[in-house]
Amino acid sequence: MTAPAAARGATSEVGPLRTVLLHRPGPELRRLTPRNNDQLLFDGVPWVRRAQEEHDAFAAELTARGVEVLYLDRLLAEVLADPAARAELVTAAVEDPRLGATLKRTTAAHLADLSPEDLARALVAGVAHDELPGARGLSWELMARGDFVVPPLPNLLFTRDSSVWVGDQVAVTSLAMPARHRESTITAAVYAHHPRFAGAEQLYDASLEHLEGGDVLLLAPGVVAVGVGERTTPGGAERLARRVFARRLAHTVLVVPIAQQRATMHLDTIATMVDVDAMLVYPAVAGSLAAWTVTAGEGGAARMADDDTTDLVVRGPAPFLEAAAAAMGIDRLRVIDTGLDPVTAEREQWDDGNNTLAVAPRLAVAYERNTVTNAALEAAGIEVVRIAGSELGSGRGGPRCMSCPVARDPL
Repeated sequence: MTAPAAARGATSEVGPLRTVLLHRPGPELRRLTPRNNDQLLFDGVPWVRRAQEEHDAFAAELTARGVEVLYLDRLLAEVLADPAARAELVTAAVEDPRLGATLKRTTAAHLADLSPEDLARALVAGVAHDELPGARGLSWELMARGDFVVPPLPNLLFTRDSSVWVGDQVAVTSLAMPARHRESTITAAVYAHHPRFAGAEQLYDASLEHLEGGDVLLLAPGVVAVGVGERTTPGGAERLARRVFARRLAHTVLVVPIAQQRATMHLDTIATMVDVDAMLVYPAVAGSLAAWTVTAGEGGAARMADDDTTDLVVRGPAPFLEAAAAAMGIDRLRVIDTGLDPVTAEREQWDDGNNTLAVAPRLAVAYERNTVTNAALEAAGIEVVRIAGSELGSGRGGPRCMSCPVARDPL
């Protein structure tokens, strides 16, 4: 059944969460080895069964609070009953210069013969060297046994990155790391072909400049912050700004440079909203974060035939927290930081202590292991829903990374 348009979209990080898109970790995590985990962007080889138990507990906490949980792999299997979606995703899976003509043809034929459920599994878990029947050609012969003809997508766990809703429109993002490129094709196919999302207008697509959902924070209705660093480029932030202005989805975009390193790969690794006027911030950067304030130029608030011609006015830089408060129309943001010694702060930031998911104002999901950060949240009046994440966190992502809000109530 098609969901009504009113049941989709978000204008803030903290409006009561109604529907969320998750991906339960599965066989794709079993493809990780010490040989390939770095290439596939994991810091270790997770215990898969425990990761699944942790994820099930995360989903159960959301469900218990009235949140509808959608699972990406289930939506994908349903979409793959559509011949157009099948053809689109099979073509994307074999568009790999490593394969050569024979192996590409054989792989496409193998995938095309699978049931929707088996094809969904193959697209997510990948196809290993020895799993492919038929004539396979020179490229296959020269592959190592541990190589993948179709690489797995273990980072699909982090559904926040490949799409983000801004207002009632969805931005399918352009992921920067080669190991993640196919995630956007899967997410795009679900939004384009699944009846649940019929009529949803797309704000962005994977062919554009790099932009990842973990770098996009909806600070307040009409105010969007975009981190620029390891994963999102200035060009991606600029393109998004033009489009949200042209479509009247926001009046201000704050562009926030962040360190281009693994520990701070996205803006949401160092800052997340936990109340309408409160932000959890990594103390090592709280005072040094700067922002450029971007608004529409004269006439830019009107919808144009070409979103990308909207004029922009850029001001700054200014301290991020001050610029954010001004854009949000409040005197100041309440800043919650751990106030710890630098070593403990660095440890908890690395363990995704700042990557919380707000279920509602003053109600946030966080990893249980970040005990000092969680205590600081509670001291500031934020109820913390603690979840285990010893295995889930091996891909460097917390509750916010693992969730794409599809519907939040307005504030």
